[in-house]
Amino acid sequence: LRRRIEAGDFAAGFPGELTLTEEYEVSRHTIREALRVLRGEGVLRSQRGKPTIIEPVVYRQSLGTLSSLFDSVAAQGATPSSDVLRLATTVNASVSSELGLADDTDLVVIERLRFADDQPIAHDISWLPAVTASGLLDRDLSHAALYAELAVMGVAIDGGSERVTAQRAPRHIAGLLDLSPDAPVLLLERKATAQGNPVEWRETHVRADRFSLEAQWTAAGSTLTAAVEGIDRP
Repeated sequence: LRRRIEAGDFAAGFPGELTLTEEYEVSRHTIREALRVLRGEGVLRSQRGKPTIIEPVVYRQSLGTLSSLFDSVAAQGATPSSDVLRLATTVNASVSSELGLADDTDLVVIERLRFADDQPIAHDISWLPAVTASGLLDRDLSHAALYAELAVMGVAIDGGSERVTAQRAPRHIAGLLDLSPDAPVLLLERKATAQGNPVEWRETHVRADRFSLEAQWTAAGSTLTAAVEGIDRP
């Protein structure tokens, strides 16, 4: 059953116990035990009076660490890939401001639709200073991690910051991610640096039903701030 679920055999709906009993020619007790195991693994979800449904795979990523969606998907046994929607040079004053650069700085822009096992899970746009990232214009980024490609070029990402906001999916994003209009997504805004120098500004919309952020914490290291009208106040 697990193998058939992964192959998408039950896209039209998961069969009931009686159907499975007849198909596999085993006892109903055997089928119930199999379903119990799959529910325990988070593969299936059952509610009294409702049909059993297949839970979507949720990809986990750690906060506070240098990680990428590509690596997170691969680490959980899925195959990551991307459709590169745009790879070009541009000028963007707003992005340059985020990176602490002059408004007319030449940037490399990379727009990708991200997949896990051929299922769309995220859409992101990265902007990088062309002086350090122009080599990316000749790279195939459809099956590669951006930071790994930068490392090959001698640019090692070693720090940065990230902000996560829950929002309703903009209409064009919902269409790309196969979501209903106004479905929930997470917006990740990231600034990456290399040896203290700004290297990337990234905006990622990721499906909230397929992605979770996790963190380790201690009471000694906990702080709480409130953002009021764009100003952080203790």
